[in-house]
Amino acid sequence: MIKKIMKSYDYSLIAVYVFLCFFGLVMVYSASMVMAVERFEYESDYFYQKQLINVLIGFTAFTAAAWFPYKAFQVGKIIKGLMFIIIAMLISVHIIGSEVNNARSWIDLGFMGIQPSEFAKLAVVIYLGSVYSKKQAYINDLNRGLAPPLIFLGFICFIVFLEPDFGTAAIIFAIGAIVIMCSGINFRTFFKLAGIGAGLLVIISPFIYLARGFIFTEERMSRIEAYLSPFKDAQGEGYQLVNSYLAIGSGGIQGLGLGQSVQKLGYIPEPQTDFIMAIIAEELGVFGVSFVILGLTYIVLKGIYIGVKCQDPFGTMLAIGISSMIGIQAFINLGGVSGLIPITGVPLPFISYGGSSLLVLSLSLGVLVNVSMFVKYEEKYKTKKENAEPLENMSTSKKIYGVKM
Repeated sequence: MIKKIMKSYDYSLIAVYVFLCFFGLVMVYSASMVMAVERFEYESDYFYQKQLINVLIGFTAFTAAAWFPYKAFQVGKIIKGLMFIIIAMLISVHIIGSEVNNARSWIDLGFMGIQPSEFAKLAVVIYLGSVYSKKQAYINDLNRGLAPPLIFLGFICFIVFLEPDFGTAAIIFAIGAIVIMCSGINFRTFFKLAGIGAGLLVIISPFIYLARGFIFTEERMSRIEAYLSPFKDAQGEGYQLVNSYLAIGSGGIQGLGLGQSVQKLGYIPEPQTDFIMAIIAEELGVFGVSFVILGLTYIVLKGIYIGVKCQDPFGTMLAIGISSMIGIQAFINLGGVSGLIPITGVPLPFISYGGSSLLVLSLSLGVLVNVSMFVKYEEKYKTKKENAEPLENMSTSKKIYGVKM
């Protein structure tokens, strides 16, 4: 049985994840070594060593999530406990959180910092998938089927928005909206939801106007101005984007060579984080950029394919929700670096420096790999006599994994 389980894993997905993480590790070292020498007394590998720990933790989380049966998340006690922890962490941020870049979104644990809003992304996918998979019989009933989880989603987004972190709140809402669209609702119900959303927006518009000073802060407006006219204030608000353009333009097809970036010499602030793709473009050119984009595209498309193939509504919503999370985050990061959209400070999946983001993405991809394994196992072995009881029946998962259902 275990041998058949191992044969059912999607090793192409695992390989792409591993390659992206190791590629990101190399680029974090290349992008950060000059800044590390300047800040930490000639420790050129300071950020590399910390990211190496993040990668090892991420690999551990990925392996655990890939082995743990995804259907266990449907168990009431597990999903309730998960959401209680996430809400407690999000509320704790407002009380004991550390302020970074004018947002109180981090909890300092001493030996490391965590960003609860990152974990909320995956938690929302699991929660909505679990709840809506149990409401399939009346999924188009707005009051019984859709409304309660939607209210909860709005509450999560509101807490994150108050940090204030408008970008992450918008990402969480977008991920939730995609999961809802894949939950089995019909077009009529979808348009009803859209109409209700538009109505709510009209109702709260006076409150948005009154809170415009909080929502449309000077920092956010300056980012929009820098996006629209970066060269107007090239030494001020447009500085980061202008230097990103210079990095991308100077890289050309082949790039300047690994470690040869000029823009990382203090021109692009924190080059190992949100703007690491600019350094990749400068040092490795189109080839390096293509490697990252193709890897991320493969993960997203593969996740959607897994969701379509999965016969279990919960597995479908998990696969598509996780794929959309990775795809949305990648699009926002690449859009900001290239000037396609305003800069929001979203890290590039699996590549940018950072522990919370990499840990959540590793957990998410592990869950996706587990869903893929279940789908492939059923396709390959469900007709065999010894596997007459399909894996979607949780008693089989109990026998294999020892999980009490």
